[in-house]
Parts: sequence; structure tokens; C-alpha cells
Amino acid sequence: MPKRSEEMLTDVWTSLMLVWITCVPYTSMTPIISQSKSLQTGSTALLRGLVEGQRILSRAKRGWVWNQMFVLEEFSGPDPILVGRLHTDLDVGSTPIKYVLAGEGAGTIFAINEITGDIHAMKRLDREEKAEYTLTAQVTNRDTDQPLEPPSEFIIKVQDINDNPPQFVEGPYRASVPETSQVGTSVTRVTATDADDPVYGNSAKLVYSILEGQPYFSIDPNTAIIKIALHGMDREMREEYLVVIQAKDMGGHMGGLSGTTTVTVTLTDVNDNPPKFSKSLYEFVIPEDLAIGQPGGKVKANDRDIGENAKSTYNIIDGDERDVFEITTDAQTQEGILRLKKPLNFETKKSYTLKVEAANIRFDPNSGAPFKDTATVKIAVEDSDEPPVFSKPTFVLQVDENAPINTVVGTVTARDPDVTGSLVRYFIDRHTDLERQFNVNVDDGKITLAKPLDRETDMWHNITVTATEIRNHSQISRATVAIRVLDINDNAPEFATEYEAFLCENGKPGQVIQTVSAVDKDDPIQGHYFEYRLIPEMLNNPNFTIKNNGDNSISVLAKHDTFRRQKQEMYFLPIIVTDNGNPPMSSTNTLTIRVCGCSREGIVQSCNVEAYVLPIGLSMGALIAILACIILLLVIVVLFVTLRRHKNKPLIIKDDEDVRENIIRYDDEGGGEEDTEAFDIATLQNPDGINGYLPRKDINILGICHLL
Repeated sequence: MPKRSEEMLTDVWTSLMLVWITCVPYTSMTPIISQSKSLQTGSTALLRGLVEGQRILSRAKRGWVWNQMFVLEEFSGPDPILVGRLHTDLDVGSTPIKYVLAGEGAGTIFAINEITGDIHAMKRLDREEKAEYTLTAQVTNRDTDQPLEPPSEFIIKVQDINDNPPQFVEGPYRASVPETSQVGTSVTRVTATDADDPVYGNSAKLVYSILEGQPYFSIDPNTAIIKIALHGMDREMREEYLVVIQAKDMGGHMGGLSGTTTVTVTLTDVNDNPPKFSKSLYEFVIPEDLAIGQPGGKVKANDRDIGENAKSTYNIIDGDERDVFEITTDAQTQEGILRLKKPLNFETKKSYTLKVEAANIRFDPNSGAPFKDTATVKIAVEDSDEPPVFSKPTFVLQVDENAPINTVVGTVTARDPDVTGSLVRYFIDRHTDLERQFNVNVDDGKITLAKPLDRETDMWHNITVTATEIRNHSQISRATVAIRVLDINDNAPEFATEYEAFLCENGKPGQVIQTVSAVDKDDPIQGHYFEYRLIPEMLNNPNFTIKNNGDNSISVLAKHDTFRRQKQEMYFLPIIVTDNGNPPMSSTNTLTIRVCGCSREGIVQSCNVEAYVLPIGLSMGALIAILACIILLLVIVVLFVTLRRHKNKPLIIKDDEDVRENIIRYDDEGGGEEDTEAFDIATLQNPDGINGYLPRKDINILGICHLL
């Protein structure tokens, strides 16, 4: 500890001792062994906060507040510090007593003299680590260790000294305040903490001051609120300030400890600067063939503010034919983009004069009127060689289908808008007419048929016609020509699908066998109407008749219930369908009717004649499988008999003429009679088996039949 701190501690200790000696009298103390709060017992515990040799004074009718003791923190010396002394009325010299100390720090931090009751602090104490200790004192017999009084609890409090400087735990700080704020405007508040005792003395009483940052800012010494101290602080001149703040304890008096922190103050932008064009007059030259929506020039108004305050919007507020141009704002560059709204024509108007205004988007009510600036824009139109212009961008023509070749479909027209007025030639873009179904006259733009058209194949044809100047072939214009093919009645109606009707043998007369409808590829304006009738040869058909349903469909009815599959399995009913076109078209369609066996509910079960000769529950597939199995068994039996017959023939040839002697020498030894791998006895007995005529033992004939 520094020398200055030691001197302060010595002064404080001396003052405390004087107060203790002069103000605290000696009197009877609260009894340690008393079970109640009265003073009627004769045994009392005495606390003496005395150093050795001090004089004991007494004053009548005043008790000791004995259950608290005090010790200075951070006190160090060659000897342990005397904290206080315990004393009891039992200590009269005749009774061998012993003082016992227990509780927090007993024996380690605090030690007691067993005979005198003096309590000493053995270590340097730090109030910021632990402010008080709770201990228990008791008086016992020194010889028997039997308690003479019940234990009594007391507290030793560590008294604070100014040994901790103030600290800014949350520093360094950052704060912001709008530029041009009024003097006294609050910027931020800083907070310092002091670990010393705020109750005892001024060790934790802090006073704030500014070390750096004047004359721009000030701070309240008690509340630590930083405020604006200078009028008219402009962000565009200086944006950031570094302020150093000091907090000093002991109320700011000499000898107090201090701590510092920094506060970075940023001036935020306010809209206090108007946009300003870099020049008052802008001049642009724009070609007359500039496409609509394309930029023709750029203007820009600069603003010293930043962010939203620097954003401006541009408008055309005056000028001739203001609807020809428009001006938009580029959000990235904050430039005004002059764009074309209508086509330019050098031959009609050669120049334009506009007045453009730039105004801030964000409006500050305190600044009065919105900030704005104006500039003049002069535009000169440049003459260009323009391509031919069609009389309309899209032509819609129509032609009848199946019209003869060279029929005129329609005419397209285009002209050269330039003063010279060049002649125009017409062509068809063959990428849009791959089948070359149309031609165009190069001089007058008449479109004619090159092939007959079928509406049922393509109802619309879209081709592109180009117009080119004779004088400059690079000047080309295009127009879309949509050709609609008109319908004529050239397709006969036909069945909507290939119908196949089923008729139950047990059906009733008048039963509906099939509902038939028709379709027609043509598309008449008045819609379709179909007429159905039987062919003349079957007008008196004894088996079937038709009924018109009134919705372009008919119902086929049975005339009797005597249909049998054995008699006739299938019937064919030709029906003529005629449309209402001009001229009418008709076609003959045949309805196939099969006679089937049905259940009682009319559900078709079988339509084959063979079903009547099959046993009940046995299908044709099962019968075929049985027959195949029988045939295979016969083949296997015949093969087996043939092989047995070959096996009975002798192996030795008895014809002497065929006997030949062959001597073969080899060095291998035979395996004897038990060697079955050297040769096959069955093969030697029946040589024909070598050619594969022996039956295989692993073939299970019954298994084959079972699988089949």
C-alpha cells in the first residue's frame, strides 16, 4: 500500500480509538448466558474495544452494544490487529474459565486468547471480498471443557477505506446526437461504479468531469449526463468527437481515486442542405430513331447530406411538349434519367426545351419549404435514316379453306417516313412460313395462296412480312400477319369411337344395346346437327332398330329376345350419319354387336361359342395344359423304352473280322475295384450311352407333369 494510504489508515485508526475511549462507557453488558432480554442474571459478557493499557471509564445506566465489533480493512502491521475483548462476570479469578470462538473465520482469520478473551485479526481483510463475519463466543471450564454459559452470536464488520477507484464497467461508450442540436440537448449518460462502501464516508461518492471534449460538450457532475455545449454543430464540417470523462471519488476532493472512460459522439445527419445542380444548363443531342423508354441524357443535383436526406426526386415542371419526355431517378447514383415517352420525328420538330426540378424526398417541417433546385435542359433532335413504317403493326386477314392457288388473301402497306421517300419492297420471312403456303408481291404487298389450306389442320397461320427500302437495304421493318382459315363443309361426320356392343342372350325386346354419337371435324357457325339412319337394305331389319335421343346421339335397340350364340355369334349394323352442312356430308359406319352369355343381373360373362362345350369350372387354358402334360408323358415313356432296348445289347463284338488288338501303355496305377472314378462300368457295358442315349437319373418324370 502506498505511503499516503498508510498515513490515512493511521489517522483513521487513531480517531476511532479516541471515539471509543471517550464515548463508550464501561457498564454491565447484555448477558451471554441469559435466555431472555432482561438484565436480571448475574453473569454478563463484556466487550472491550480497547488496546492494552487504555483507561476504562464507566457511566451509570448505559448498556454496551456488545454484539458488533469493527476492524479496518487492508490494515497490515507486524502484529495481529486487536479487534476486541470478550469478558464474563464469571471471570473472578477463582474459576478456571476458557474463551472459545467459533464461526466464520474462527481459527484462520480470527484468533481468541483463551484466558483474556482478546480477539485478533490474523490476516489482512478486504471489505469488497467480505464485509462482515458472524461468529459465536462461549465460556467453558478450562479443566472440564464443560460450558459455563450458552453460546452467543456476534458480528465483526470490516470497516471500509478508500482503496478502490471508480470504474466504468460499460465503457467505452458510443453515442449519437442530431447535428445543429440546441445547447443543453442530452447526448448520453455514463455510469461509474465504486466498490467501496457507499454508506461509510465519501469513499464511494463520485463526481464526474470532462477531461477532453470541450467546448463542444459538458457533463453534469452528479448525474453524469453529457450535453451539447456549443451551438450550431455541423455534421458536414465534423462528424465525430472523442470525449474523455473522469469519475473521482471522495466527492472530488484531493486524495480521491479516479477512473476515466471515452465517449465517441457521432453527429447524425439532418436535412439542412438543399440539392444543387452542378450546372444550370444541360444540352443533349438525341437521334430521332431512339426507342421509347431508352435514356437520352442524365442530370444530377448534389446534396451534402447523406442517406435519406440526400435523396432527391426529379420532375419536368415546364417546357414545350412535356409529354414527349419523362425523367426518372436512379436510386443508386441519384441521377435524373431523361427518357423518351413518344417517338421523335425530325421532320416534324427538331428541338425541345425543358425545365427540370430536383427536390429532396424527405421534408423537414422545421426548415420551412422543401429544399429544391432547377435547371434548363435543351434537346436537339438528330435526323436519322428511318426504316419503312407499316400502316399498322399487325394485320388480320382471312381466307376460305380449299381456296384455289393464287387467291388474294389481303394486302399489307408500308412507307418510308424520311423526306426522300424511298420505294419499299415486301418479302415474307420464310422462317415463319416453312411450308411456303403464301406469297407476297414485292411491289404492292398483296399476299396470295401458294398451296390450298385445310382448316382442320391449321386454323390460324402467323407469318412475318418485311418491308425494305430500295435505297438502303439495311433499313428493314417487320409486321405480323395473322391469317384465319374459314371453314367449309368438307368433312363427313363419323362415329365418335369404334363401338363394340354386347347383347345378352336373355335380353328383353326394346333393350338399349348401345348409345352412339358422332363427331365432325368441321366447325359450322350454327353448330352441328346429325341425322342417323340405317342403310336402305336394312330398313326392315328383324333384329335391331335405332332411336334418336335428340342430343346428336341415337340408341340401338334389340327387337326380340331369341338371340343365341350357337345360331349367330356376331352381328354387323351399318348406320348412315349425315350433317347439316351445305352441301350435306354423310358417311356409313358399322356397329359390331356380339351375342354373349350374361348372368341374371345382366352382367356379361362369356361371349365365346366354345364355352358351351367345356366342363363346368374348367377353362380352355386348363384343358390345353392337361393335354400338353399327357403328350409329354407319352414322349418320355417311348424314349425310356427305346433306351432300355439299347441297353440289353452285348458290349463285346462277336464278329471276328472286327476284332482288333490295341495295346496302350501308361505309367498310372489303377485304383482297383473300388476306383469308380477311373472308368464308368455302365458306359463300358453300353457304349451307346456315350452319345447321350442313357436316361438321366435326376429327371423326375412325375415332377415334370406336376409342374405342367
